[in-house]
Amino acid sequence: MNNQNSHSSLVTLDEWLFYLESIHSTEIDMGLDRISKVASKLQIDLSKSNVITVSGTNGKGTTCAFLEHALLDIGHSVAVYSSPHIERFNERLRINKSLVDDAPLIDAFKTIEATRGDISLTYYEYTTLAALMICQQQRPDYILLEVGLGGRLDATNIIDADIAVITSIDLDHQAFLGDTRDAIGYEKAGIARADTPLVIGDGNCPESVRQFAASINARCYLRGIDFDIVGQSLQQPWTWVSSTQTLSGLGMAKIPRDNVATALQVLTLLNVGFDIDKVNQWLSECQLEGRLQTLSKAPHVIVDVAHNPHAARYLASFVHANRQARVLAVTAMLKDKDIENTLKAMYSEVDQWYVASLPGARGESAQRLSAVLTQDSQLVNSFDNVKDAFKMALKDARKNDMVLIFGSFFTVAEINKNLPLLDT
Repeated sequence: MNNQNSHSSLVTLDEWLFYLESIHSTEIDMGLDRISKVASKLQIDLSKSNVITVSGTNGKGTTCAFLEHALLDIGHSVAVYSSPHIERFNERLRINKSLVDDAPLIDAFKTIEATRGDISLTYYEYTTLAALMICQQQRPDYILLEVGLGGRLDATNIIDADIAVITSIDLDHQAFLGDTRDAIGYEKAGIARADTPLVIGDGNCPESVRQFAASINARCYLRGIDFDIVGQSLQQPWTWVSSTQTLSGLGMAKIPRDNVATALQVLTLLNVGFDIDKVNQWLSECQLEGRLQTLSKAPHVIVDVAHNPHAARYLASFVHANRQARVLAVTAMLKDKDIENTLKAMYSEVDQWYVASLPGARGESAQRLSAVLTQDSQLVNSFDNVKDAFKMALKDARKNDMVLIFGSFFTVAEINKNLPLLDT
């Protein structure tokens, strides 16, 4: 397809996104060669802003959300680039907590299309370039770049971060990143730069991360050495401690404490002053859609995008600390996830399952999910779609029960489409 005229009829953002899905042979094609060449042609330069790049198996979005909330609260301008989105593509770039409008995205796409020549870009590379262009134009004080996959070869890694962050390291996307924590850690450590801070929020950091950081002389700040959490009960006050400060009596958070702890270390490196009252204020206010998000109180309906074993283990601990009566779980997942171990992490906390099929080539069938669960004698109801599963779970739920929805960003998106069910 000749890109000089292929985009001439594109008007709306949806038309552009449909086009971008068609111009590269594979959805995921890791490497920095293509995007680096186009970025150079576009003269992308983010040196007017402080850039923080955040990688990790889980916790990237909530770490960015806490940093964003804190930095905005003290008067800075902040852009956040993240993926995937839940409902609207525009969720992938927000500036001062406002989603980017269609017009600047379309303008950026037009410029990229006119500039890339014969260089083929994936959907993710193309949209990352558009986000970087908009950030360059807006010049916020801080740009938070959430890595899409891995780190070393992710499109966001064409930018040299002022601070690199690794939130957690566990098994996910093994086909692309390797099948051990050591291999995956090496890929995520690739966002680090020489003589710049690397904040590692995983308390059991693989040796590969330390070795890579040492090889380039990155300045490591390690969970368990340079900062940590004291107090593991989710229902009790807790303490954040670092080499320079101790905050005791921290309250309940709407996002995982592990990610709050990592974000506080980043804020310390940015010389952002905070005390116990300020952090407790941020804890009470900071919430990210689809992450332990409460949709109703009676029954207690919670959605979470947890889609791998590491995230499911944390979700299970949250459910255990917050359950009052039964837990009814609505779940739908993608075929390429570790379905068996993700569901297994929740076995002890779920009283009844409502499994559903997800549409599309990547969507797993309810039959497969049911087969995984019934082999361990779990009580399972199967449905053709998430809406019907959600509807039945709500019908069966009593006032003090918890209805928990998890398994994928797509699952949460399906729930969001059917929120009126909560009012029926």
